[in-house]
Amino acid sequence: MNKIEFEQWGTFRVKDVFPHIEKPKVYHTREVKRNDDGIPYVVRSKYNNGMKYRVTRPSDIVNPPNVISFGSENATFFFQEEDWVSGRDIYYIDVKGLSKYACLFVIACLQQIATKYSYNYGLFPALLKEESIRLPITISNLPDWEYMDLYMKNREEKTKSSIVGLLYMRKGIKTKTVITKQWRNFLIGEYFDVVKGTRLTKANMIDGEINFIGASAINNGVTARIANDEHLHQKNTISVTYNGSVGEAFYQDDIFWASDDVNVLYPKFELNKYVAMFIIPIIKKIGQQYGFIDKWKKEDMEKDYMKLPADKEGQPDWKYMEIYMRQIEDKMKMQMNALLG
Repeated sequence: MNKIEFEQWGTFRVKDVFPHIEKPKVYHTREVKRNDDGIPYVVRSKYNNGMKYRVTRPSDIVNPPNVISFGSENATFFFQEEDWVSGRDIYYIDVKGLSKYACLFVIACLQQIATKYSYNYGLFPALLKEESIRLPITISNLPDWEYMDLYMKNREEKTKSSIVGLLYMRKGIKTKTVITKQWRNFLIGEYFDVVKGTRLTKANMIDGEINFIGASAINNGVTARIANDEHLHQKNTISVTYNGSVGEAFYQDDIFWASDDVNVLYPKFELNKYVAMFIIPIIKKIGQQYGFIDKWKKEDMEKDYMKLPADKEGQPDWKYMEIYMRQIEDKMKMQMNALLG
């Protein structure tokens, strides 16, 4: 069961398959009590199954397990296996007692719908119910939940095998390690010009081939392809979301339009793809402190510090960063070739 037979799929309205989508009570951030032994606090995040951290169980606003949660403003779906509490603008789908694996299959299908909705165009329950979802079907043209369950179990086993293979190969591959004691703090504004993006509504978009970078954490930030060319940014720059999926950063190797939820970092030094890929995780880490409540505004971004390797003169060691990322790329190519071969 490694291949999904698409001719055995059917199209369903979400509301016909999952009529009950609930809005749980909100557990406000100011009220939560962090507790590593507590229950998940689920917020509008695309990571860690939506969990910001674990909190002490409150008395009256706990949500049931074995449901599919999603945030209206980032439209990322997760399966919640245990009791949990909710932050703002979170909903959950009553999945009628489906297995975890069938739900994981459904989540992959629902996520295809979510790609149409950016941070500014939230996927609220009324909209989701009217969407169509394609699912494998039985000979009676009903959703084949058993097939979905078995398929995802099979994928899980293959993934586990691949991870074991990667860990085994890692023992024989040496890479240069990052020595963090030689790192220093550098002001973002000293090494990048931070340029704010420009608003462009869906109504004013013209279909084309130019990347439109929005408040997205996937697809390199691309949320549309347009022909509008009044406010384009240059390639060999880094886009950073300051509102919505705050801190998401991507290297842009072609001209693009950045939405007004995005800042663009123009280097004041000789940037290349490898140096950018080294810097991007560091920028993302800085952005995490701003979250959804605060925006990572241009002025704040310019004043923030990024910790980077330094050379003997105390300047950013761009060459070291490039060599390190080239090593990582080569290593991953070797691992992928080994898995595929």
